[in-house]
Amino acid sequence: MGECGAPGDVNSNVLIARSTGDAQLDKAVWQWLNWDKNQKTKEQIESLLQNGKHKELRDRLCCRLTFGTAGLRSAMGAGFCYINDLTVIQSTQGIYKYLERCFSDFKQRGFVVGYDTRGQVTSNCSSKKLAKLTAAVLLAKDVPVYFFSTYVPTPFVPYAVQQLKAVAGVMITASHNRKEDNGYKVYWENGAQITSPHDKEIIKCIEECVEPWNGSWNENLVDTSPLRQDPLKKICDCYMEDLRKICYHRELNVQTNLKFVHTSFHGVGHDYVQLAFKAFGFQPPIPVPEQKDPDPDFSTVKCPNPEEGESVLELSLRLAEKENAKVVVATDPDADRLAVAEQQENGCWKVFTGNELAALFGWWMFSCWKENCSQDADVKNVYMLATTVSSKILRAIALKEGFHFEETLPGFKWIGSRVKDLLDNGKEVLFAFEESIGFMCGTSVLDKDGVSAAVVIAEMATYLEGKNLTLAQKLIEIYETYGYHISKTSYFLCYDPPTIKRIFEKLRNFDAPQSYPKFCGIYNILHVRDITTGYDSSQPNEKSVLPVSKSSQMITFTFQNGCVATLRTSGTEPKIKYYAEMCALPEQSDRSMLEEELQKLIEALIENFLEPDKNGLIWRSA
Repeated sequence: MGECGAPGDVNSNVLIARSTGDAQLDKAVWQWLNWDKNQKTKEQIESLLQNGKHKELRDRLCCRLTFGTAGLRSAMGAGFCYINDLTVIQSTQGIYKYLERCFSDFKQRGFVVGYDTRGQVTSNCSSKKLAKLTAAVLLAKDVPVYFFSTYVPTPFVPYAVQQLKAVAGVMITASHNRKEDNGYKVYWENGAQITSPHDKEIIKCIEECVEPWNGSWNENLVDTSPLRQDPLKKICDCYMEDLRKICYHRELNVQTNLKFVHTSFHGVGHDYVQLAFKAFGFQPPIPVPEQKDPDPDFSTVKCPNPEEGESVLELSLRLAEKENAKVVVATDPDADRLAVAEQQENGCWKVFTGNELAALFGWWMFSCWKENCSQDADVKNVYMLATTVSSKILRAIALKEGFHFEETLPGFKWIGSRVKDLLDNGKEVLFAFEESIGFMCGTSVLDKDGVSAAVVIAEMATYLEGKNLTLAQKLIEIYETYGYHISKTSYFLCYDPPTIKRIFEKLRNFDAPQSYPKFCGIYNILHVRDITTGYDSSQPNEKSVLPVSKSSQMITFTFQNGCVATLRTSGTEPKIKYYAEMCALPEQSDRSMLEEELQKLIEALIENFLEPDKNGLIWRSA
């Protein structure tokens, strides 16, 4: 929206009296109070104005939401950089303007709108209401809208965009974020999240039409407009039918005595995971009663992110022990990510990391392909993908089995777009993942999908039980076959952007100008890849194969001992993250030695490259 809310002149005689002593801020306040029809958020701005809270007003009104790795995401509340009725209307108006320019058949093909179950009473803001306003903007402009009549998993929106041949879609969700947040995730006609240049062009279009149009506030249009259709039954039925394409052992699923517990983390997942298990022939998983129904307060967990592990899975694990269920599957609140825990022989629970689950999924999806492919199928036509900060285990499997492995930039939007390109070129994609428990099994949905991943892991566990193996035992077998891949991810907090820049610039000018480090302590560096500048020493022309991303810092070091380590900044938080993985050869089977080597290398990385004491970095709390 530009500085202080919006460009353009505002007639001075209708401005609020110069109540802040700042002309730009006054303009933004005027715009908010004249455009916002939500009484609660309007009152929040009025209250700040009356109480002279000018700094907070500037923070709220003088910057705009921008597209990150998961679309627009922020806290709910009043202000142009928050998620609320007005900013969602403005965003949708910008999208309408951009889509009208891109698609001559926009008004024939239509637009998909879905939502989760988030809400905030103090701002009179809920995902459903924001979805209704999104639909209203488009319906008022005579665009057909496929508006789901109830909450759905995030994957249903990209799936519906492709199935219904819509030009685009929006999902109102903040996924696993804290309860105060909400978001606006945009999918293109290919069923993948938008990437550049679409995101930047949409932001420009939003800035060109910030004042709400006539009809944009009419949320009742979803109930009265003949252009609104409810795609729920069709999409749910088609999705469950498509899911059967990746069901390979239905007869085992029907007969198994293995029990599963599912928690939906107070989100949307319960009904859909139940249906997915039914589609695979399973008895329904046992739901965690306290967490199966939507609750925008996420009242039984300290944070609604299953990636946090055992501490947030407490209720599921206790229920599983009571019910004698050996496997727990946990979908995050919008059901696009999956955590898995398995009870071990000693009674303890193993919560798998995203990288460990990817090893299992990769092995499983390839094994099932191999068993079921036609005689003339070419393994060289088969692909798996991962983001560049995720485990390289799929690369190791691909090298041994003969299929292709590719990496993308962090964020599933890059995976979705690349998978669509591969499919359009006649390739077969079996699986893709990101280390933060995001998995894509098959290609019905070009985004991470916790619903399909949950039922695939259940079938895998059932098959393995028939071989007297647990998931954890199979994981060790995979590592022994393809090489141990042991990883560790963490971060430092840094609230000073110049310090972050200085740390990364030092790495680019380490021993001399424009010279990257050749050692990290005692560890020899083989290759350096810098996504920020586009440099990659492993390529013949020294240019990165991955797209350049100048807006963020990201450098990857490949070490002689088989370790790969990446330092990168977070796009949404004041963090420097590190991802380190020891990629061993199959004959290196001493796990404890590999773990020790990885730990020493991480310590050297922190001491030599990040220098937390010197740079005032704050260690992640345990």
